[in-house]
Amino acid sequence: MRIAANDIELEVRASGPEDGPPLVLLHALGEGATDWDRIAPAFAEHWRVVAVDLRGHGASDHPGSYSLELMRDDVLALLDALGLASIDLVGHSLGGFVAHLVAQHSPERVARLVLEDVTAPLPRSVAPPERPAGELGFDWDMVLAVRRQIDDPDPAWLDGLGRITADTLVVYGGALSPMPRERVEEIVRRIPSARMVTIEAGHLVHAAEPEQFTSVVLDFLR
Repeated sequence: MRIAANDIELEVRASGPEDGPPLVLLHALGEGATDWDRIAPAFAEHWRVVAVDLRGHGASDHPGSYSLELMRDDVLALLDALGLASIDLVGHSLGGFVAHLVAQHSPERVARLVLEDVTAPLPRSVAPPERPAGELGFDWDMVLAVRRQIDDPDPAWLDGLGRITADTLVVYGGALSPMPRERVEEIVRRIPSARMVTIEAGHLVHAAEPEQFTSVVLDFLR
C-alpha cells in the first residue's frame, strides 16, 4: 500500500496482527521492503510488521530531493500517518543510519532499536560509487546524495547518539563485514543502552544467516 508522508508517497508492506505492537523495518541502500520477506513472517507472528521502501527506492516516490534528514522525516511522518506513537525499529546499513537518526531526533517514538551492521557516523575515505549497468530499482541520484552524507556526516549526528533512550541491539557481521569493528563498537559505546552481538555473516546478516539473525533479534525484542 502507498501512504502519504512528508509530501511524498511511500510504499509500505504490512503483515501480522493489526492490533500487534508495531515493528518497522528499514532496508539498506539500493534494496527495498521486499528484502525483509524471508524473515518478516517470524516477526509477524507477534508484531504488526511495517516494511518501508525509503524515498528513491522501489515503489516509493523518486522525488529527486534526497538526504538522510528527509528519510528520517519520512519515517516520522509515516508513523504519524499510521497513528503510531511508539515503535520497535530495525534498520540495516542505510536503514540503520536512518533508524538511529529517528531515535536521536525523537527518542520517545522508539522503544527498542536494532541496528544491523551499522557504524558510528564518522568521516571515511572510500571510493565513490559506480553506477551499475542496466535499469535500477532505485534513483541513482539518491545514491550519490546519501553517500556524500554517509562519507562526511554531520558531526551533530555523532553527539546525538547519546540522546537515544531506546534499548539498542547492534548486530555486527563480523570479520566478513566491510564495516570496521572499531566503528561498530563506537556506536555501541555512544548509545547509552546498547549492546553488540556478532554473527559471522558479512554485511548482509539477515540474508546470509536468517535463522540466527531472527533468533537473536526476537530474543532481544521479547
